Amino acid sequence: MSEQSRQPRKPGKPHRRPQKDPVRFLAFEALRAVDERDAYANLVLPPLLRKARQKGDFDGRDAALATELVYGTLRRQGTYDAVIAACVDRPLREVDPPVLDVLSLGVHQLLGTRIPTHAAVSASVELARVVLGDGRAKFVNAVLRKVAQHDLDGWLEQVAPPYDDDAEDHLAVVHSHPRWVVSALWDALGGGRAGIEDLLEADNERPEVTLVARPGRSTAGELLGVLGEESALPGRWSPYAVRLTEGGEPGAIDAVREGRAGVQDEGSQLVALALANAPLDGPDQAWLDGCAGPGGKAAMLAGLAAERGAVLLASEKQPHRAGLVAKALAGNPGPYQVIAADGIRPPWRPGTFDRVLMDVPCTGLGALRRRPEARWRRRPEDLDGFAPLQRGLLRTALDSVRVGGVVGYATCSPHLAETRAVVDDVLKHHTVAAELIDARPLLPGVPALGEGPDVQLWPHLHGTDAMYLALIRRTA
Repeated sequence: MSEQSRQPRKPGKPHRRPQKDPVRFLAFEALRAVDERDAYANLVLPPLLRKARQKGDFDGRDAALATELVYGTLRRQGTYDAVIAACVDRPLREVDPPVLDVLSLGVHQLLGTRIPTHAAVSASVELARVVLGDGRAKFVNAVLRKVAQHDLDGWLEQVAPPYDDDAEDHLAVVHSHPRWVVSALWDALGGGRAGIEDLLEADNERPEVTLVARPGRSTAGELLGVLGEESALPGRWSPYAVRLTEGGEPGAIDAVREGRAGVQDEGSQLVALALANAPLDGPDQAWLDGCAGPGGKAAMLAGLAAERGAVLLASEKQPHRAGLVAKALAGNPGPYQVIAADGIRPPWRPGTFDRVLMDVPCTGLGALRRRPEARWRRRPEDLDGFAPLQRGLLRTALDSVRVGGVVGYATCSPHLAETRAVVDDVLKHHTVAAELIDARPLLPGVPALGEGPDVQLWPHLHGTDAMYLALIRRTA
């Protein structure tokens, strides 16, 4: 044995292996999937939670905390990036993405939850040791200790420009939306500061889970009876809607598991109902959902059509999404057909249908409550990519409906370039003669629908996604 090896070891803290916190580790895994694979949290998180429950790592409280950490971090990413940038000595683009995810989770615990400061910092540092190593954990510790010196309001005073100097940038930082999205939403909403702030705040709230009782297969009363008063409430506007008051797992409900009910935002239900109830001149036998995936509106329309002896054709370009439509419609009480077809080059003859719904692909800026990461992925130039498709699909819809029939043009985006600009342009230049009809009376009881004739729903006014609907009657 060498002389050096006989020397006593210097006193110090014994090396401790980092302890893996299942809740925070799962939240980190979800954020990495969103960042690396452009995944959506609402698709990534449920299987991760199921796996954790099966392993016995999670109970209900753990699942709720993991969900809050993931969604809260994604919703507030813009605000938290501004805070982190003020606490590091390099541009954020030079911070490795996994490090930034751990920091963001820590900042959300410090500024967006009631978790005590010491617990938020120590748990985040421990997560960093597990997923990043001891060296970068020290960096995480140093940054989070700086963040902990102020609460959220204190940080916003430092990192957000004054409203009077730059209103849009102020709102972007305070409410965690890209500046261009703030500008677009403000243009669509109109009005002053109060309205846009209410809208942006609503985008950052956790949305209710809303069920739809599919016509002819179940009723809202049946769902309410099964769930009980403590777990569910009737919808605000749709007679087929039921709102879950305690979150819950929709897949555990028999009617949902059997396909007699589904998860569907109330705004989406209202769009389908308005088209179905629009007055027609002449027969009412053939309906078309021209962009049917993933099948929520198609299932509702198929049930309503069956009650009147009409038939729905549900068309979806992507075969895997057409499969989802077929699954949603399975068990419909009346006849229907599902096909995979390109709505720009349809296989059906012109003038075939009495009612046509075109819920076109869009930026999805109306569903930022449900998909908060979408606000950071979308770019203004995306609008240019959607514009030709949206116009082409609306032209197809007008060609496909008979004279006297009605087309519903819908988007889950309030951006004017995807709503009124598309409708106005097609009505002005298309060879088919058509006119807008007032959609507002077809949403009975729904307030604040504007001057019409089209309708824009809003999260802060209606508790729905920001769905847009224009109803158009073909006149020649």
